[in-house]
Amino acid sequence: MNKKIIILRIILIILLVIVFINIFGFSSQDSEESGNLSRTITVSITKNIKVIQELKDDEQIEILDTIETLIRKVAHFSEYTIVGILLMSLISTYNVKQKNRFLISIGIGFLYACSDEFHQLFVPGRSAQFTDVLIDTSGVFMGCIIVFLMILFIKRCKTN
Repeated sequence: MNKKIIILRIILIILLVIVFINIFGFSSQDSEESGNLSRTITVSITKNIKVIQELKDDEQIEILDTIETLIRKVAHFSEYTIVGILLMSLISTYNVKQKNRFLISIGIGFLYACSDEFHQLFVPGRSAQFTDVLIDTSGVFMGCIIVFLMILFIKRCKTN
């Protein structure tokens, strides 16, 4: 077996483990800690948006809550897009049909998303949400599409 492929697989597995640990760490935060982090990011992003800063306090809180929810969902999607990129890249180093690469990558991503939501059932103030599993799995799918398009682009460049 090619040493470069083995090294690539090891690197991809290490990166996947790091991302999984990172996701687990965020999911281990209790609701207060998680909420504070999300609110800090939301306030940081919106502090220079004049239209939001000029709102009445109750309106501002409502807008910030909506933006915070959006930020949390985008974070879910983004984390799992990285998972999808890494999984699809790893599976692509094996002699597996393209359709099966997608299925394996999405299946593993879905199972990890389910386990992540299950884990949150045991964290104070947190809950499991199937909508988050769907968002996470969509992120994995997006990561798979990105890798698929990159591989397609590389193959086309090699033939020209």
